[in-house]
Order: sequence, then C-alpha cells, then structure tokens
Amino acid sequence: MLDTLQQMIDTSGFMNMSFNNLFMIALACLFLYLAIKKEYEPYLLIPIAFGILLVNLPLAALMGEPKGGEPGGLLYYLYQGTTLGIYPPLIFLCLGASTDFGPLIANPKTLLLGAAAQFGIFAAFFGAIALGMTGPESASIGIIGGADGPTAIYLTTRLAPHLLSIIALAAYSYMALVPIIQPPIIKLLTTEAERKIKMTQLRPVSQTEKILFPIVTTIFVALIVPSATTLIGMLMLGNLIREAKIVPKLTEVLQNSFMYIITIILGITVGAKAEGDLFLSVETLKIIFLGLFAFSVGTAAGVLFGKLMSKLSGGKINPMIGAAGVSAVPMAARVVQKEGIKEDPSNYLLMHAMGPNVAGIIGSAVAAGVLLAFFS
Repeated sequence: MLDTLQQMIDTSGFMNMSFNNLFMIALACLFLYLAIKKEYEPYLLIPIAFGILLVNLPLAALMGEPKGGEPGGLLYYLYQGTTLGIYPPLIFLCLGASTDFGPLIANPKTLLLGAAAQFGIFAAFFGAIALGMTGPESASIGIIGGADGPTAIYLTTRLAPHLLSIIALAAYSYMALVPIIQPPIIKLLTTEAERKIKMTQLRPVSQTEKILFPIVTTIFVALIVPSATTLIGMLMLGNLIREAKIVPKLTEVLQNSFMYIITIILGITVGAKAEGDLFLSVETLKIIFLGLFAFSVGTAAGVLFGKLMSKLSGGKINPMIGAAGVSAVPMAARVVQKEGIKEDPSNYLLMHAMGPNVAGIIGSAVAAGVLLAFFS
C-alpha cells in the first residue's frame, strides 16, 4: 500500500515540476488575467494562454509525439494545422468576409499609407540582423511590425518555427496595445493644426467595384509576388463571398462561427509551443524589443508619409490616418478617430482611416510574401 502511494507521489506532476514549468504557468495566468480582466485581445489571448498552461503541466504530454504505436497528444495533432500553415490562411478567409474595402476603393491613395507603414517590418529585420539573428529569424521578427497576427504566424512557421510562440504572443500583445502605443507617436510627429484637418466625405462605391476589387487584386499580387498568393488569395476569396451578396449564409458562417473555431484552435496550438527554455533566454528579450521597435517605426512611417501627402494635397489629408496603415483592424483606425475627436469633436476620421487600415492587411501579406520568397 505504501509502495503504491509512493509511486503515485513520484509520478505526479507536483514531483516533476521544474522552475521553468512554474514560470510558464505563472506567465499563462498573467496572460489570462490580461485577456479576461483587461480584455486584451481576449478571443485569441485566452486560448494562447491556456495552451501555455496545458503544455507546461508536467507529464500531461499534450504535445507528445506518437511513440511505439502509442498515439500522440491531442495538441500534437491539432498543431499540424499550424505547422503546415493551414490555420492562418483560413483566418484570412474569415477576415476577408468581415472586411469592407470600400474606403480603400473610394480613396486609392491611402494604399500608399498602408505600404509606408510596412517600413517597420524591414527596419526591424535589419535591426535583428545587427543583433546577430539569422536571416529567417530576422524576417519572422520583423513581420511583427505589420501588427498582423495570422501573417506573423504563417511566416514564422515556415522560416523560424522554434520562435513561433514568442513571436505570436508579441504580435498579438502589440496589437492589443495599439491604443497605448500609437497616440504618443501620433502627437509627437504631428502639429495641432494637422490633427484638426477635416477630410471630405468619401465617394459612394458601387457593388461592381467591390466585386472586381478582390478579383483584380488577387491576379495582380499573385503575378507580382507569387509567394503571397496563399494569404492574399484567401483574404480576397472571403471578401468576394461577402461582396457578391448571393451567399449570405457563407458570409455569416465565415464572419462568426468558423472564425471563432479556427481562432481557438490556432491560439491553443500556438500557446502549446511555449516552452520554458525558449522564453527564459536573451533571444526572447531581443524579440520583444524588436517587435515593439517594428510596430513603432511602422506607425511613425505611416504618419510621416501622411504628412507628406497632406502637404502635397494642400492640407486635404489628415496625416494621422497614416498611423492606421498598420494592419491592426479596426483598432488602429479607432485610435485615429479618437485622437481626431480629442482635437475637434466634429472631426470624423474613422472611414478615412479604414482605407490605410485595410491596405495594411494587404501590405503585410505582400511583405511576408517577399520575405518568404527570399529565405524559403
């Protein structure tokens, strides 16, 4: 009896708990607090945090590989969709069905602001190279600057899968912190007069234009950057389903239930790759710093290019909308709207900011395709 009891104690998780396990469990609880109490990206941060919790419980073996005829752990099989790059494109499919590209079509010049905001990706890429990271690792870190979680996950699974959990957490953390990070940068780079600029109402966009946009964009991007076709193709397919307006049930499913299903599976499997040895390292600090640098530079580049466009247009463009060029949809556009109202309660910039905001989705996917083509 005593031997059996002793064996139960020796094989329990308590007796096999390491410092790394304790640290990662505490980190998981912190992320759960931020997601639930502070509402920081709760739809993805909750499953990511719980994935971290599950994989760091000793002897649970949820990420265990099949051995000796025994099946692997549940999360091992679910993770195959992440490592094979299946889940992020499906997220893009759902995102396309939820996105209105009308503001971008109505004011195509804002595409340039979305492109300018991707400068942070390449600035962080060269910064990571300077800090001793490899090319593929630097590319994966740089993509954090696009503030696009699915794109960051997609690129990292192909170039630096060992950094997936850290990069995914950094990408979604900075997306959640958009309302904190962006306002100081906007105020630093713009004058009060610039922030008060009112923009004219956007022209109406026909349904024909909205239907042609995803088709033309897919063909054009696929021919210029073939490696970006997977993400752009899924994004534009979802948008075409939305704008065709003849399959409303498909649109509803993609916008709601399917999006949530893929999100929870993606989140829990990304979290399940969070190993203590990886997080407790100098590389982790580098990634966190470079991710913040990338996002900040991207925001600044968008605002500065917005200032240039404002001057060239004779003061018809509010440079703050350039900050929405990062693809954190729609948080970045809402930040611009909020900052505009602070300066002038009658200044409505949301729809104008949505142009560069949705352009940023395309821009980050194209940037990922360029990096993937170069290093794959």
